[in-house]
Amino acid sequence: MKKNYKVILISMSGVRVYNKHLLELGLTLPGFVERSEVIASLPSLGLLTLASHTPENWNIVYKELDNYSESDILEIISENPDIIAFSSLTARINETYELCKRFKKIGITVAIGGLHVSAMPEEATKFADVIIQGEGEIIWETILKDFESNELKSIYSSLSNPKYTFNFKSCKVPKYELLDISKYNRLTIQTTRGCPLNCSFCAASRTISAYKKKSIAQIEKELNKILEVWERPFIELADDNTFVDKKWSIELLNLFGKYKIKWFTETDISIAYDDELLELLAKSNCAQVLIGFETVNKIGLKGIDRKDWKHKQFDNYFKAINKIQSYGISVNGCFILGFDTDTKDTFKETEQFIINSNLSEVQITLLTPFPGTELYNQLKSQNRLLQDNYWDKCTLFDVNFIPKNFSVEELEREFEVLMQRVYSKELVTNRKKHFKQTLLNKRQKKNI
Repeated sequence: MKKNYKVILISMSGVRVYNKHLLELGLTLPGFVERSEVIASLPSLGLLTLASHTPENWNIVYKELDNYSESDILEIISENPDIIAFSSLTARINETYELCKRFKKIGITVAIGGLHVSAMPEEATKFADVIIQGEGEIIWETILKDFESNELKSIYSSLSNPKYTFNFKSCKVPKYELLDISKYNRLTIQTTRGCPLNCSFCAASRTISAYKKKSIAQIEKELNKILEVWERPFIELADDNTFVDKKWSIELLNLFGKYKIKWFTETDISIAYDDELLELLAKSNCAQVLIGFETVNKIGLKGIDRKDWKHKQFDNYFKAINKIQSYGISVNGCFILGFDTDTKDTFKETEQFIINSNLSEVQITLLTPFPGTELYNQLKSQNRLLQDNYWDKCTLFDVNFIPKNFSVEELEREFEVLMQRVYSKELVTNRKKHFKQTLLNKRQKKNI
């Protein structure tokens, strides 16, 4: 009979914005607060996936640490775990490292995975016993076996060792049953991993895995599991770009159309060129798609991805937004400020673009050089990073590099002004009003 062990899986959820003025401002802006609350309430799909790859002789506890207290840490210690495994974004990694040191000091084995440590494994080995670089499914099973046989290694990498590359044919259903569903306003499913566009600022597209898709049968199993724990769920796809493969996407949407769910995902504007796909998106109750338009400055899109695909789409932006929303699907447009091509005029042009495009929702962020990205390597080589370890400020709302056409203070100030305008009650109301009219027009057209 196998010995029993315990593992505590900890998600370092939530992000702290360091710019105090911006933080105070954001708390008063309706559009900004709504999306922030959604993001903060998402569970860690990565850890729930690792849980499904955990042998039966391991007892699993899932926790999230956002605003935690000393009593929360003492409670974790009192559980007497054999292993604590963290998942952390860059903005919370320094906090995670401090917790690792504390748990290690009392003899608990500590592991960390996720985007940051996949980009900076050598840094992470200073704080944790085990680093998971890249995909975690096969690595996790190996780590637990190695722990049992006292043969743990410091780094396990699917990026450098092909035997740890995960084949989606071996997928298991994430352990959603570990969650207290009452804490969440949506649950996540991953249908694809990675993104072929390889944008220079994106940490997610290549850090973990090359682009790949799950089978429709596997996705169906995961949907059914969610419906076991939540009768009428809102689902967010944990994808970077869902509809790259249009043939597979049609199959996915036909599957979603069979369920009484509402859902959200990230994609690109190519969906506007496919009427069949848009029709199925609407029929499957897709509430919103998030699209990275990145910048309203066409020159700024040059070189953003390897084949300049987004630059070539720029002239279609307005038509694409209008077409997608005409099907009753809300478009959440994302814009990044702080590119080397940006000037003060870019901020005014961004506001005007948002108004003229009739986007139903908007997300604006500051350019952030996440470790492992081409952007990070470029700014580091140019000595433009404000400090070596600026991880706490990788919030998307804090400046952590020297801008080309601004001082740091000027970029912060221009961004604050744009936030005030874009997320003002007036513009948020206007966006909602226009989309409501779009939905009304769609219904009237259907009844003719």
